[in-house]
Amino acid sequence: MLSLLALPVGVISTAGACLLLAGIRLFTNLFFFQRLSLAYVSPAAHHLGAWVVAVPALGGLLVGLVARYGSEKVRGHGIPEALEAILFGQSRMSAKVALLKPLSSAIAIGSGGPFGAEGPIIMTGGAAASLLAQAFHLSAAERKALLVAGACAGMTAVFGTPLAAILLAVELLLFELRPRSLLPVALACAVAAFLRPLWADAGPLFPLASAAPSAVAFASCVVAGLAAGLLSAAMTLALYRVEDWFGRLRVHWMWWPAIGGLFVGLGGLLQPRALGVGYDVIGDLLQRPAAAAGVLGLLGAKAAIWTVALGSGTSGGVLAPLLMIGAGLGRLIGAWLPGGDPGLWALVCMAATLGGTMRAPLMAVMFAFELTDDVAALVPAMLACIVAYGFTVTVMPRSILTEKIARRGRHVYREYGVDPLERHFVEEVMTAAVVAIPGSMPAAAVLAQYFGPGQAHRAYPVTDGGRLLGVVSRADLQNLAAEALGRAISGLVGERALACALPTETCRAVASRMAAEGLERLPVVESAGSRLLVGIVSRSDLLKPARQVHEEESRRERKSRFSRRLR
Repeated sequence: MLSLLALPVGVISTAGACLLLAGIRLFTNLFFFQRLSLAYVSPAAHHLGAWVVAVPALGGLLVGLVARYGSEKVRGHGIPEALEAILFGQSRMSAKVALLKPLSSAIAIGSGGPFGAEGPIIMTGGAAASLLAQAFHLSAAERKALLVAGACAGMTAVFGTPLAAILLAVELLLFELRPRSLLPVALACAVAAFLRPLWADAGPLFPLASAAPSAVAFASCVVAGLAAGLLSAAMTLALYRVEDWFGRLRVHWMWWPAIGGLFVGLGGLLQPRALGVGYDVIGDLLQRPAAAAGVLGLLGAKAAIWTVALGSGTSGGVLAPLLMIGAGLGRLIGAWLPGGDPGLWALVCMAATLGGTMRAPLMAVMFAFELTDDVAALVPAMLACIVAYGFTVTVMPRSILTEKIARRGRHVYREYGVDPLERHFVEEVMTAAVVAIPGSMPAAAVLAQYFGPGQAHRAYPVTDGGRLLGVVSRADLQNLAAEALGRAISGLVGERALACALPTETCRAVASRMAAEGLERLPVVESAGSRLLVGIVSRSDLLKPARQVHEEESRRERKSRFSRRLR
């Protein structure tokens, strides 16, 4: 069912991406050239002179109005909001977000905002998929799968990078790797990839053919990765310092995007090519040599206005700015890096900056490859991305995406691992030596003998010849009438539904059932047919796998086997 629903989700997300990009072109023509047109044109070609300073401020004001009187969730760059909806909102999004997010982003980017379209379309595609899932009354887990499918299909439609979009889901959005979620995501991305040539040029967005790097390029990749990691950490820190500064302003947050827009306009006055999405600038940085002074000015202006604009709470994405800033870094340091041509280092630093900032190195490597089809750059980009990722993980507690959520008092754990409860069966952790109550014993005698001053357990299984009849606790017997206390305990427990576990069940399955039914322990029977009692599993028993994992993580052997053999 989810796979079938993923097909229309891919279509809807592709249509949303097409409309968003058309809206950006419309507002770019309207704001900078005062005409109604859907033709692509760069904001840098404007003839407004100093009046260009006011254009991003006007766009920011409109975004603030949309956020205040429409939906505050249109603020931000999309991915943190999608993460928050997945983790803490049961993957529910509103129709307002699906409509107002692309509108506000088209206004913000079309008025010169230094953002990409991918973040908004991730939010828009996810919202549309969430609405479809809600219409079919799906569960929260199923809504999550479709939400992520819509988000990644939107990214595929913008950039034509289906594999990178799937890796984005795995590294950032799904929080699991199961067929029920991976299949819908892959199908939606495939649909978007096949539909994209109907409205966009086929082939890679930035075709590139680098020369094969030499062996000395290994060291250069490490240097490039460290430089990209340092830049990623600096931009993340600067972004949230700017956000803190806006938070201290004594004006309503509705005005913040307009204030940030003034700064964007000033930056655009000095460096016109820093305005807007800048896909043409990214292509030039990758494919054409440029003077270091010009690249440095463009890089500084783009990083500064992007940081201020995003910190002001306007609407826009982070991928395209990170691509431009990373490619600019590669052009700056590429002249001093041996082992490859300058275009290679622009691509390597672009991927490493993306991977280090978003903490998604595999997605960044595949993203760089699908954007360029440059096979020679695949291994250098991989090494640089891993170095940048390791650097940012070491020096920063959170990424640019999860820091925003953490500031709202929510914790996001980004490391995957196999649940230790899934690795162990009930028979490995249960208590086999069980104290059982004979079913023929009167209830009064049970209360006195098992629940008196010397009570050892909170509840006991009741058996008849080893066959489980039920479980009884003190609370079950305290409120019984005197007449009932004279009856055999088997008659009392036989009136309740029997909940039990099997030795071959995983600890995770039993733990989930105990949590859902509010139980502290379950009797373990040999089989559902025989109901022969073989043990009991409690909540404390289910902590044993976690204890083993703790020992594996923390205990080190003093002497290795190899050192003992040498002796």
